[in-house]
Amino acid sequence: MIIVPVKEGENIERALKKFKRKFERTGTLRELRRRKTFEKPSVTKRAQKNKAIYVQKMQLLDE
Repeated sequence: MIIVPVKEGENIERALKKFKRKFERTGTLRELRRRKTFEKPSVTKRAQKNKAIYVQKMQLLDE
């Protein structure tokens, strides 16, 4: 559960902004969207492999 302490006289928009930032950092919405549809394990592994290849390629280009 996300708790955002609101100080006396603090603007409600600022408190909402803090809440939204904390909520985004937890990754709840991203996880919900990911779980919405089933993805085969082979597809997941392929995506992870492609991402690893891409990251490695970018690291080699930086050097």
